[in-house]
Amino acid sequence: MSPNPTFRRHCNNYCFLTPIEDLIGHVSFAQMIWLMTRGALPTQKQADLLECALVAAVDHGPQAPSIVAARMAVTCGVPLNGAMASAVNMLDDVHGGAGEQAVELYGWIDDAMQDGLEISAATAQMIDLWQVERSKYLPGFGHRFHTPEDPRAPRLLALVAQAATDGTVSGRFGQIGQALQDVLNERAGKPVPMNIDGATAVIYAELGFSGPLARGLFCLSRSVGILAHAWEQMQQGGRNKGPTPPGYRWTYDGPNPISEV
Repeated sequence: MSPNPTFRRHCNNYCFLTPIEDLIGHVSFAQMIWLMTRGALPTQKQADLLECALVAAVDHGPQAPSIVAARMAVTCGVPLNGAMASAVNMLDDVHGGAGEQAVELYGWIDDAMQDGLEISAATAQMIDLWQVERSKYLPGFGHRFHTPEDPRAPRLLALVAQAATDGTVSGRFGQIGQALQDVLNERAGKPVPMNIDGATAVIYAELGFSGPLARGLFCLSRSVGILAHAWEQMQQGGRNKGPTPPGYRWTYDGPNPISEV
């Protein structure tokens, strides 16, 4: 075995070796993520677009369930790595999984278009199918705080449009995302904002990442925010053993079940 650390990657049954020292200082973190998950280095513009998605999903404040879990874990004496693990384990279908689902929905619409449907018809048809087979909620759209617009979405979509203009991506998933936005707004009679999951899913789909990888990339990105919040809580000290701060505990004030027996 060589005493020098060597980067080994298997892709399509082809194994290549690169000394890790040849990557250090030459490959960015975003490029390394792509290399590890895709088996080849991206172009600089592909890596730049991936990095935009990663940056956009880093944090969304202390009210997010996973962040609350991390901060609670720290106040209960859990170290940083345990707090991060507690938070990441909460990033599932309801909280953190919508990006993966959005990539899948975009794929449904894209497949319908490949079969000959016009984009608005394909979008409407796949929305109906999703709500019958999966959920009444459309992944990647709607936000309890950002209404009528999630400011992160138009910024990311503008970057996708720019990348499509210069040939970095096809742009078709950006068009699908906009078509979804239009159909949902028309049906609801009001804005149903594309959220961070929907916007980053457009980028991941444009860059060729699968749905499960989109979820993994969201977890990777949000881990930075989790780390920051857990560290901040560790510096602040204090204890919080419940989902709400001390002084805001719920107290049961209903009938006494024992007295009614």
